[in-house]
Amino acid sequence: MAISPKPETDELARVLRTATHAAISFRQALPEGAQRPEANYAAMRRAFDRPLPEVSATDHQALIEDLAARAAPGLHATTGPRFFGWVIGASHPVGVAADWLTSAWGQNAGNHEAAPAAAAAETTAARWLLELLDLPSTCSVGFVTGATVANLVCLAAARSAVLRAAGWDVEADGLEGAPSVRVLIGDDAHTTVFLALQVLGFGHRRVTRIATDAAGRMQADLVAAALAKDSGPSIVVAQAGQINTGAFDPFASLSAAVACHPRAWLHVDGAFGLWARASHEKAHLAQGIDLADSWATDGHKWLQTPYDSGYAIVRDTEVHRRAMTAAASYLPAEAEGERDPSRYVPELSRRARGFATWAMIRALGRQGIAEMVERHCALAQRFAAALATEPGIRILNEVELNQIIVRFGTDEELEQGDTMTKEVVARLQQEGVLFAGGAQWRGRTVLRLSVISWPTTEKDVDLSAQSIIEVWREVKRRDDKQPRTDSPK
Repeated sequence: MAISPKPETDELARVLRTATHAAISFRQALPEGAQRPEANYAAMRRAFDRPLPEVSATDHQALIEDLAARAAPGLHATTGPRFFGWVIGASHPVGVAADWLTSAWGQNAGNHEAAPAAAAAETTAARWLLELLDLPSTCSVGFVTGATVANLVCLAAARSAVLRAAGWDVEADGLEGAPSVRVLIGDDAHTTVFLALQVLGFGHRRVTRIATDAAGRMQADLVAAALAKDSGPSIVVAQAGQINTGAFDPFASLSAAVACHPRAWLHVDGAFGLWARASHEKAHLAQGIDLADSWATDGHKWLQTPYDSGYAIVRDTEVHRRAMTAAASYLPAEAEGERDPSRYVPELSRRARGFATWAMIRALGRQGIAEMVERHCALAQRFAAALATEPGIRILNEVELNQIIVRFGTDEELEQGDTMTKEVVARLQQEGVLFAGGAQWRGRTVLRLSVISWPTTEKDVDLSAQSIIEVWREVKRRDDKQPRTDSPK
C-alpha cells in the first residue's frame, strides 16, 4: 500500500518549488532586461513596510510568492552578463544549487562534530584553494564572509605574531601596555583594510601610508626605508589587484624588505587579484606573492560562488589558530588528523560555506578557472580598445587584469570633465543596457568597469561599449550647445 506523504512534506515541497520557480524566472529574464533595479531604496521601503504580523501565516506558498513579487523591482542585475559596476561575481548556478542545499541542510559549521560533512568539505576545498592559487600547501584556510573579514582574520594573526616576537601575548594581555605596532600600507589600499585595522585597535589614521605610483602600486624602496628606521613590530599590507586599475604591488621586493626585519609580517589583500595565480597567462602579475605571510581573497568574486564567501589564508597555522581559537568546555577537542573549522575564523555559529566552494571548484576545475580569468581579462582589453577609438573617451589605466577606468572630456577643463563623466554614468544607469558606476581616481571623476561575471561574452562587451559611446556622444552634443562665457581675468 502506498504511503501518503505527510502534510508538512507537501507544504515543504510547495514552498521550495515556489522559491525555485521564482529564482529561475529571475535568472532567465536577466540577459534581456535592464541591468539595474527598477525601483530605488525608498520605493522598496514602502513595498516592504507593513505592521508587525500578530498571527502566523497559514499559506507559506503565498508568502514566498509575495516576497518574490515585492523584491523583484529592487533586485540588481549582479548575476547578469552586463553588470560591470563593482567587482562582483555572478553566482554560478552550480554554486547556487549547492548553497540552496546548504540552507536546506541547516548545518552549523562551527566545528567538525556539529557538522562532519561541512567540515570535511572545507578541508578538501581548502587544499584545492591552495593548489589553485599556488600557495604553500601547509597554509591554513579560514572560510569567512568575504575579503573584509578575511583581512581582519589575517591581520589579527599578524598582530599576534609580531607582538609575540616582541615578547607580548596579545591574546592573553590585550593591547594596553603592548609594544607599538607599525602598519605600513599603500596610499591606494582598499577601504576595507583600513576598517579591519580600525577594528583591531590600530586605528585608520595612525598607519604609515606609503606613496604609490601612477597605477596605485606601493613603492617597495619606501617600504624598505621605513622598515630600516625601526626594528619594532611591523605589519606591511600589500595589494593584489588595485580596485580601480587592477595593479599589483611589487611582492618580490616587498617580501625581501620584510625578510630583513626580524619582527615584520607581510599581508596581501588579494580580494580578486589573487586569482591571477590560477592562470598561467596572468600569474606573472603576482610573482613573489607566495612569499607573504598571509593572504585574503574572495570566493564570490572570481570563483563565482554565491554570497557570502571569502578565505583567510595564513602561512603559520599555529599563529592563525592562536589568534582565532575560542576555549570552552563544551567544544570538541581535535583528534590527530582532524580539522576543526572554528579554529580559523571568529565565529562559532556560521553558514557551511565550504559546500559551495567545493562544488564550484569541482564544476570548473583548474582549467576552467584559469580560462575564465583569462577570458575576463581579454574581454576587459576588448572593452577598453573599443572605447578608446571614440574621440573624447580616454582609458586611464593599463588594462592588465579585469579593471578599466574611463574618463570623458579633457583635463584642460577638470570641472567640465568631471561633470560630463558624472552625466555619462547617470545616463548609462538610467538606460540600463549595462550597469557601471562612478569613482574617484587621482582627483578625477571616472567611470569604472569591472569584468568578472561568468556569463559575460564578447557580444555583451561590444553592446555595452557601443551604449557607452552613444551616451557619450549625446552628452557631448548637449554640452556643445551650451553657451560659453569667458572666465574673468
